Amino acid sequence: MKKVALVTGCSSGIGLYITNHLLSTGWSVIGMSRRHPDCVEFSEYFTHIAVDLAETQALTQALAKIDKVDAIVHAAGLLRVGTYDQMSLEDGAMMWQIHLNAAAAIVQGLAPCMDNGGRIVLIGSRVASGAAAKSLYAASKSAFVGFSRSIAAELAKRAITVNVVSPAATDTPMLHDSNREGSAPVLPPFGRYVKPEEIAGTVGFLLSDAAASITGQQIVVCAGSSL
Repeated sequence: MKKVALVTGCSSGIGLYITNHLLSTGWSVIGMSRRHPDCVEFSEYFTHIAVDLAETQALTQALAKIDKVDAIVHAAGLLRVGTYDQMSLEDGAMMWQIHLNAAAAIVQGLAPCMDNGGRIVLIGSRVASGAAAKSLYAASKSAFVGFSRSIAAELAKRAITVNVVSPAATDTPMLHDSNREGSAPVLPPFGRYVKPEEIAGTVGFLLSDAAASITGQQIVVCAGSSL
């Protein structure tokens, strides 16, 4: 039987690339997003659950429809920018909900039923270490590190791994989002942005047998941005 992965944010960007990568490498995928993705490969092994992760009750109800998964990939994300004197606290609360609170609800709802050796991957951001005009976004993504390491310590006795993959600027629709006006992405030293398929491949590796002993780690995929 195929292993089953839950992927949030499956309708576009990194989440869609992860979904198609896993489907192409033999996984079945349950995708969560507000809308159905337009281009899913191997669609006979894909199930979509329409849900807004900003709605806690709706997310809880959606999770109740899932019997068991072998892997969780929380790729859903939201970017809102603003300098310290212009940042929106409402936007900050929304990012915290979609990033951390949703991750916590999913882990709490599904991890108890996972078999030993399951995998959990959260899509973070290189910006988590701090970036001008992105303080609230950075805060919500940096929380992944403490959260994942804490959960990893709790799940280690079951050999369930928990890791964070943190991309630098990645060539997805979010990169060109009008909501980031005034905070343009910085081109990495490679002279190009990170490719979403590179993030999907990294996630695929963390879900593979070769990564069975990697847990509690943050893997930064940055095309040299951290150098």
